[in-house]
Amino acid sequence: MHPLGRTSTLRLLISILLMVSASSMDGKQNHTKVPTEGNTSLTVLEDTKAVLPCPPVPLTNVVVTTWKIMFRDKPSCIKAYRRNEKGGGNMTTNCTDERITWLCRPEQNCSLQIDPVVITHDGFYRCDVITPDGNFQHGYHLQVLVAPEVTLFQSENRTVVCKAVAGKPAARLSWTPEGDCVPEHKYWGNGTVTVQSTCHWAESNVSTVSCSVFHEAGNWSLSIELKQGVGTLGFPVSSLLSILYVKSSLFLVFLVIVGLICFQRINGCSKL
Repeated sequence: MHPLGRTSTLRLLISILLMVSASSMDGKQNHTKVPTEGNTSLTVLEDTKAVLPCPPVPLTNVVVTTWKIMFRDKPSCIKAYRRNEKGGGNMTTNCTDERITWLCRPEQNCSLQIDPVVITHDGFYRCDVITPDGNFQHGYHLQVLVAPEVTLFQSENRTVVCKAVAGKPAARLSWTPEGDCVPEHKYWGNGTVTVQSTCHWAESNVSTVSCSVFHEAGNWSLSIELKQGVGTLGFPVSSLLSILYVKSSLFLVFLVIVGLICFQRINGCSKL
């Protein structure tokens, strides 16, 4: 954008903010113009669409509509629409995220649309509507939910790992039947959490186990059959493979020695 254009946009945004502040002061001095405001907590699943309505004010009374967006991990920005006497108006913004738009034309609908929602849209969104009768506000505490990727696998004999990868907020895990479990949590920079539970069942009468994953984005239940491995004494599969490898090596050495002895005997008989 040309520097002159950026300067004009910033000046218009500043003038709109001053008008909002002045309207709020007038509302405090005049009992007939008390601002009406409220906040709503809103949770939205990632990769879906969110629509945030402004206060229900008749459009014919609206002078200025302003969305103030305060992201959790990004700079704030503003989208504003100023209505003129002829019914038209001017829209200004310093928001660069193209996924955040007016649902329709501002003079028809003041709702804000986010499509699709991503994890960086976490934050507070407030709509300010200025009318001759006062300043109306409504805010939204927007929390983006991220569904975890759930996996279940057996790591070694009678030991199973259940993982809920990169969920927001953290998932909760439980086992049926209960075993000897070790939980782990790994926190990522984008606000997601990986939860892992490693469980062991020593009782031989437990043949199948289930891991239940609970999350605001949904619930999952996975089951797996416990495998004893290749041994009969309850050794881990890795240990049994090591023993088998050693035995195979010794047997191969034995065959080589026997072969050498037979070869020497054959050579001795041929010389005679």
